[in-house]
Amino acid sequence: MNITGIYLVTDRASLFGKSLDDVILHAVKGGVTMVQLREKNVSTRFFIEEARRIRKILSPYAIPLIINDRVDVALAVGAEGVHIGQEDMPYPIARKLLGPEAIIGLSVETPEQVAVAEDFDVTYLGVSAIFVTPTKNDIRCHWGLAGLRKIRAMSRHPLVAIGGINAANVVDVMQAGADSLAVVSAICSAADPQRATEHLRHLILDARSAEYALIFNTQKG
Repeated sequence: MNITGIYLVTDRASLFGKSLDDVILHAVKGGVTMVQLREKNVSTRFFIEEARRIRKILSPYAIPLIINDRVDVALAVGAEGVHIGQEDMPYPIARKLLGPEAIIGLSVETPEQVAVAEDFDVTYLGVSAIFVTPTKNDIRCHWGLAGLRKIRAMSRHPLVAIGGINAANVVDVMQAGADSLAVVSAICSAADPQRATEHLRHLILDARSAEYALIFNTQKG
């Protein structure tokens, strides 16, 4: 699967009164290419009902729904995939349960975890966290741009950068080796989620255009 573009990760605390359904819909209209439904403090029943509703919103746009952590919820609603951390269900078991076509992302927080993941056929690695972020307080380290470049050199997998990603650093993160940018508050907390997403998408396109131009000019020279 082609893992590129803007990857929205939901966060209820970042909505500031806005409807999650509306934020997701407007983000999709703005150019989001994947949506991860992340819920840490809800019942399983609530999570399943919410995931079913969000999947109906995404389905007409062919946008995959990724469930954070919960393989059981992903199976229950027929989601396109899951994102798992190092303390969640082990990747080989998740792959066996979900099948070869499922999208499975795996968070990596140390170089050792990146090395181990080279033996897995994960869809992507979630590089967590690039910068300091208030939406996740259990981060073992902050990779920074230098760390992201290091992972790019180590790994054969697509990289989804997450943690403190916003319009001010999009270009730098893309140029450091990210294939996709996972954003939370930059969209969830925006007064206009659609416009915020469109702005991020244009910045990504500009970064890619600059990269392609550099490669072309280097080859031409």
